[in-house]
Amino acid sequence: MSKIVKLKKGFDLKLVGKAPLEVANFAPAATFAIKPTDFLGMQRPKVLVNEGDTVKAGTPILIDKALDQVIYAAPVSGEIVEIKRGEKRKLLEIKILADQTVTHENFGKIDLNLDRDALAAKLASTGVWPNIIQRPFGIVANPSDSPKAIFVSAFDTHPLAPDFGFALKGEEKYFQAGIDALAKLTKGKVHLNVDGSKAVPAVFSGVKNAQINQFSGPHPAGNVGTQIHHLDPINKGDIAWTVSPFGVVQIGKAVLEGVYDSSKMIALTGSELTKTGYVKTYVGANVSSFVKGNLNSGHVRVISGNVLTGEKINPDGFLGFYQNQITVIPEGDYEEFLGWLKPSTSKLSFHKAIGMLSFLNKGEFKVDTNTHGEERPFVVTGVFEKVMPMDILPTYLFKAIVAEDFDEMEELGLYELVEEDVALCEFVDPSKNELQELVRHGIELLMYS
Repeated sequence: MSKIVKLKKGFDLKLVGKAPLEVANFAPAATFAIKPTDFLGMQRPKVLVNEGDTVKAGTPILIDKALDQVIYAAPVSGEIVEIKRGEKRKLLEIKILADQTVTHENFGKIDLNLDRDALAAKLASTGVWPNIIQRPFGIVANPSDSPKAIFVSAFDTHPLAPDFGFALKGEEKYFQAGIDALAKLTKGKVHLNVDGSKAVPAVFSGVKNAQINQFSGPHPAGNVGTQIHHLDPINKGDIAWTVSPFGVVQIGKAVLEGVYDSSKMIALTGSELTKTGYVKTYVGANVSSFVKGNLNSGHVRVISGNVLTGEKINPDGFLGFYQNQITVIPEGDYEEFLGWLKPSTSKLSFHKAIGMLSFLNKGEFKVDTNTHGEERPFVVTGVFEKVMPMDILPTYLFKAIVAEDFDEMEELGLYELVEEDVALCEFVDPSKNELQELVRHGIELLMYS
């Protein structure tokens, strides 16, 4: 039975630079990269190609020897031009110089009448499986596991996030096929969660084989972790899977056409871009095609993703596997006289304290990367509880992770969280702690204990 959930806790970051619902005209990216660092929990990556090899979209180029049935495939066709390694030969990137016209490996259409294990094995061999993420831990799912439910968040409330209804327009049949495949992989339900404050986009409105739930409220209403908490919370021993809408479409294309098609419509956002909008590209695209010559200033930070959870990359860096937007904002490497003591309505803040008058500004804010202070001792303020719409005590949980108290971490709800679920806590934290890194540290302690 469908559910309607209205959230009150949270905070929306209304920023300058949202992408209008139109396709921008940019030259296509020339190079693409798969970065093992995008896949949390990958333990023993093994490269299956050599520099100079030619590949098609869908050609296996990487596996994790700890989960070797899952293939990580080339997002485009072309030549392997660099296998980049860092310290101790850590694999950083596999770069591909793309063909002008992308060609695909053909795996053959997938029969959804296959039994559950055969279907999972087939999907794992096509390159689409890394779109399926396991909760707890936020790692690539094991095809052998049977999740209690699968969750798809059909909207994103992160700052300047793309509109999935626009980005996936015309992909209805593939989205439905993806949902049909996911429904075969679980004995439970497939939950499709939509924005209850707006009309449901056509790509989601007529979907069958899924329970459609409505969520409304401030960010993080669009976070799949928040949605899981209110629909079917994760306890110790439980396994649930999550898939992004783009991932569902990729699975649908593998089912109906027998190919790994990593194309996606991403949003170009941020106050420092001259032109914002949507552009169609492929997973792992080099962002220089969209950033170079499109900046209001030269001193900027380019982010693969959004300002809360995204990754800082170089202006010629690559879009992350799971990211659906590029954000460009000013660098904040400066000191400000009086800082927060100087009254201002132009500084975005959750707090209503001296100098922090942003609540008087009902418009959009231009933000930079300045944290307006250094890391300080961990203090109890009660502010985390005001932005986390879960029945979790974040302050005590963070302290349990610092103390490496395994029992407390489990009892206080760490199994329900990944980094994005505490990003708002990090934003409002007056102590400037790296809470997302802290949560990942706690997750790894539980994973490998």
